[in-house]
Amino acid sequence: MSEGTPATPETTPDQPRRRVLLAKPRGYCAGVDRAVETVELALEKYGPPVYVRKEIVHNRHVVETLRERGAIFVEETDEVPEGALVVFSAHGVSPAVHEEARDRGLRTIDATCPLVTKVHQEAKRFARDDYDILLIGHEGHEEVEGTAGEAPEHIQLVDKAEDVDKVVVRDPAKVIWLSQTTLSVDETMERVGQLRERFPELQDPPSDDICYATQNRQVAVKAMAPECDLVLVVGSRNSSNSKRLVEVALQAGARDAHLVDYAHEVDEAWLAGVTTVGVTSGASVPDILVMQLLEWLAERGWADVEEITTANEKIAFALPRELRKDLVR
Repeated sequence: MSEGTPATPETTPDQPRRRVLLAKPRGYCAGVDRAVETVELALEKYGPPVYVRKEIVHNRHVVETLRERGAIFVEETDEVPEGALVVFSAHGVSPAVHEEARDRGLRTIDATCPLVTKVHQEAKRFARDDYDILLIGHEGHEEVEGTAGEAPEHIQLVDKAEDVDKVVVRDPAKVIWLSQTTLSVDETMERVGQLRERFPELQDPPSDDICYATQNRQVAVKAMAPECDLVLVVGSRNSSNSKRLVEVALQAGARDAHLVDYAHEVDEAWLAGVTTVGVTSGASVPDILVMQLLEWLAERGWADVEEITTANEKIAFALPRELRKDLVR
């Protein structure tokens, strides 16, 4: 064996078969695919630099790859030179950000996920109808900031259970809840139940706010977690939907679960006594990172991979109109 090559654990006939359960669906959703492609095509069409407000999606590998190609990531639009091109991330921005970009003469491409835009439209609609809007989401998350910015005088954020008691409404008959699209379905409905105890007439959004991809990835993890000694979720620490997958795996019966950006971040101590490893990835993760993890596991004796399929996704979103009109010229 060459130096540095990991040893493959010996197996004996009376040992359980080592295997990997690979969740499907996993990885890129339609909104992330659209946002990443938007930056790639903008770089090809207009040339670098292309500025991007915040991370286009919450994934280290994606951001670093785009940065190498000429994307410049900034926190706020005032860091973008006047007249330059800036792409707004998949998580969405508030009207104030759009206004600031116009005031500074910036060319903008809005790569907000259409499912996030739907929540923005709901917020505006219910604010026009003078509802109190209870937004279930994580404080400080970019998507929450963008949605809350649509109607700040009508929206109250409900993050943790203790926030429920702090809510004050004007008319208990005119209250509706909306949510961040990347939350755990179970956690969100738990929060809704707590809110409904205080406000029995609390109304549901006209359509489900938690995105199809977030739900599908959680369902796939729930299906395989009871059989798993360990679940590895590929995703970044600032990815809300990736972190939720770890929580869902543990709640659904996995003995252990961890979030990693790359295969080399896996602690081999986690594999002690493990027979079945579950693998999945967040909605902003390119599948190449999952394939690298499978190779890493195979080198250590977990080469038998079985895909657990709970849904087949065929959704695709059109590119932002600002980019489409230039691409057809």
